Amino acid sequence: MAQPHHARTATHHIPPDSDSEPDDHTSSSSSPPLFLPCTTHEPAQSPAIYHLSFNQDYGCFAAGLDNGFRIYNTDPFKPLFRRDLDSRAGIGLVAMLFRCNILCLVGGGPDPIHPMSKVMIWDDHQSRCIGELSFRSEVKNVKLRRDRIIVVLLQKIFVYNFADLKLLHQIETVLNPKGLCEISHTSSPMVLVCLGLQKGQIRVENYGSKRTKFVMAHDSRIACMTMTQEGRLLATASSKGTLIRVFNTLDGSLLQEVRRGADRAEIYSLAFSSNAQWLAVSSEKGTVHVFSLKVDSGLVTLTDDRLHVASEPNHSNGSGISSLSILKGVLPKYFSSEWSVAQFRLPEGLQYFVAFGHQKNTIVIIGMDGSGRNWEVKNFASIDVSLTQEVAER
Repeated sequence: MAQPHHARTATHHIPPDSDSEPDDHTSSSSSPPLFLPCTTHEPAQSPAIYHLSFNQDYGCFAAGLDNGFRIYNTDPFKPLFRRDLDSRAGIGLVAMLFRCNILCLVGGGPDPIHPMSKVMIWDDHQSRCIGELSFRSEVKNVKLRRDRIIVVLLQKIFVYNFADLKLLHQIETVLNPKGLCEISHTSSPMVLVCLGLQKGQIRVENYGSKRTKFVMAHDSRIACMTMTQEGRLLATASSKGTLIRVFNTLDGSLLQEVRRGADRAEIYSLAFSSNAQWLAVSSEKGTVHVFSLKVDSGLVTLTDDRLHVASEPNHSNGSGISSLSILKGVLPKYFSSEWSVAQFRLPEGLQYFVAFGHQKNTIVIIGMDGSGRNWEVKNFASIDVSLTQEVAER
């Protein structure tokens, strides 16, 4: 099993103005900065994209490129920050901490800037690396909180204290080539969800109650997951990609099951809206589905570490529930499934990631082709969609 074999740290802290945008200035130290100042001219050929990910509140996203990385605002779409490197400086993973100056970088592509077994902690206010974590195998994912750094390897997860990079916890998982792991961002202590020790199983670590919960979420392997910011709700999809399930992380109970379709499809991303009223799903079919959730901020309250769910309203009209649900138990389960209330068609064959914008009823979609789309949905039930912005800028 891979273990961290070296960790070098420098004195650092998370600045109190942790929601400020990163600044673009050069290093004042005597050592040369790792990142070169960005050029004023675009290269003749657009750089290859190795990585795309949203920050914790979906307000911006990061792109790891073959020559550095860039950060964009989502609403409106505009570039915020970039670091251009030489031609042999691939970035395969960029982990943001909201909008602050702290980033974690992992090399990627045929010419990675650093070994893909190393996590570099970059402080752009100082224009230098303030710490690093090295491992004996490839880093699959990195998650950040203001107090924790989580590093995901193929079969292991390491939890570090952000202030001094002290190792706090190690978790063993089943094979995890996608680096699946989710953490809470607004709750303290942290809730962490990862793969369990067998196919289809999830593990929930509640660091407040010091409890570990194992849940069999699917029969086949888990392909995608997401969690609400406070860590109360978890959505998962399997490698079949037909059903998405929503769980209560406190007791592992299944709260809702929705159907993307009947054909198998790889699920690329899942996202809850801020009020947990909607769930968005993107897949290889070139579609983004939006589902109505029964358990939202109006139905879920958290008291004394217990989840209380009020009686469910009648969603018989416009909820996506089949009108044949009264025949449940007679017809196959497919006919009583809950379906999406809105769909967005995109070019097939590309990987897209979806999130909810800060404006009401706004969907944000970013693609590995360098495109960004911001859709305003006036009424999910009637699927009245208007394209408000579209960019194809890398």
